Amino acid sequence: MFDLIIKNGTIIDGTKAPRQKGDVGIKGDTITAVGDLQSANCENVIDASGKIVTPGFVDTHNHSDGWLLKLDNQYSKTSQGFTTEIIMLDGISYAPVNDITAKDWMFYLRALDGLRVDEYTGWESIDDYMQLLNGNNVQNAIPHIPYANVRSLCTGFRKEFVDDLQMKLIQAEIRKGMEDGAVGVSTGIDYIVQCYSTTDELAEACSVLGEYGGLYATHVRYKKGPIPSMREAVEIGKRSGAKVHISHLKAHSEENLEELFDFIDNEARNEVDFSFDAYPYQPGSTMLSYLVPYETWDNGPLGALQQLNQPAIRAKFKMALNSQRLPLDKLHIAWVASKENSCFQGKTLQDYVDAVGLPEDEALLNLLIDERLAVLLVFNEGDDKLIHPILQHDLCLMGSDGIFQLDGPIHPRQYGSATKLLGECSHDLNLFSLEDAVYKLTSGPANRFGLTNRGTLKEGYFADLVVFDADTVAERSTYENPHQTSAGIDAVVVNGVPILRDGVPVEGLQRPLPGRALKFNR
Repeated sequence: MFDLIIKNGTIIDGTKAPRQKGDVGIKGDTITAVGDLQSANCENVIDASGKIVTPGFVDTHNHSDGWLLKLDNQYSKTSQGFTTEIIMLDGISYAPVNDITAKDWMFYLRALDGLRVDEYTGWESIDDYMQLLNGNNVQNAIPHIPYANVRSLCTGFRKEFVDDLQMKLIQAEIRKGMEDGAVGVSTGIDYIVQCYSTTDELAEACSVLGEYGGLYATHVRYKKGPIPSMREAVEIGKRSGAKVHISHLKAHSEENLEELFDFIDNEARNEVDFSFDAYPYQPGSTMLSYLVPYETWDNGPLGALQQLNQPAIRAKFKMALNSQRLPLDKLHIAWVASKENSCFQGKTLQDYVDAVGLPEDEALLNLLIDERLAVLLVFNEGDDKLIHPILQHDLCLMGSDGIFQLDGPIHPRQYGSATKLLGECSHDLNLFSLEDAVYKLTSGPANRFGLTNRGTLKEGYFADLVVFDADTVAERSTYENPHQTSAGIDAVVVNGVPILRDGVPVEGLQRPLPGRALKFNR
């Protein structure tokens, strides 16, 4: 009757329903029985005595795009229980591209998403890219349509008004992405190309999403301030008919937190179909190139190094540094591409400036040029207590925003987001029940992002499952030593295939691997 049985566990089904004792029977890729299966015979059994059994975790926001292609088991994520990665966030990714833009995107995203230019094999569409992942990874993945990629195909990289023809091309590309199974459109309006997009442009482009029930997932214009930028996102949703999802929501003060909740609860959720994600850390992470003036990218990322030598660009960069919210001693170098500067990994930007003995603007521009833009930072933005009320909000879902590099002190959210939510936030601090925490990781994101028959532990649903110890589950990753997998995750199953047992990856899995390219359920 069964290919796999998970016996003697306590089931939390992902819907916020109270936990209950029971067994889970799996045939092929599907859960076929939930209840008392003690009399059933099956050679393949996972004993979950004293453990919690839940649906597989869904990461709503990450930068796994390249690593899913490079690593068939991204252990930093599967060891937390993540069975599905929702990818192509912040409006920037590896598809869609063409023979003109592909190398620019590979070059630009080196520090964020992991691929090198020489690893490009000729894909163009989102569907092309997803088929490279399908069956070649142990995790499932589902894409967004990254707006900057689309815009660069239709207008190039320069600051440019989108004319009527270009808008038709943009909408056609978005429609193609939706037909190929994308969740919706993602933007990162503080980033390259899309930074030039107006509210009117984005509302018109995203009007396609209304036809599909798609999502507008946005890293808003945080440089403009959280409330004005979120109000713009809601306006885009209202005018386009798209659902609105805010990426990696964060406050920088108690007053700012009150303003956010006032806006969300009294405006946003009443005007559009609204949600947001967050990770359980206050510090953040992104590329050093995030700080350069927008016109640096006018000739594309491959032309940016020449632009950084222009006096006007360098002058604007100096002004930008002077207006930065955080001082340089709060910005840590998490990773650089070269061996020569790897000695500065873990040091602050201020340490680097002091070491090279140049003015800070000159030193940091030289670092970007030396590293061919590939510099990753971690931002020390204070105590995690400020993120806790955001995590507690009923509209909050789990998104790690994880950024991986094989070496260097990357942000621990790549290794510990889910287990910190379950352990420290739920078990230790009692910010919410374990049932609520599991919901934020499972059926909440699965339903929001249109994952068919996933995110809930019930008969007829796909067998993506996690077994963990509620008393010992915890992150072990730290800022000083981030490359440490979580405690307490015993087993992970994807589409009926165990990929972790006894907390370690299962060796010798047959191909095709169990991870699938998923499609959005309208």
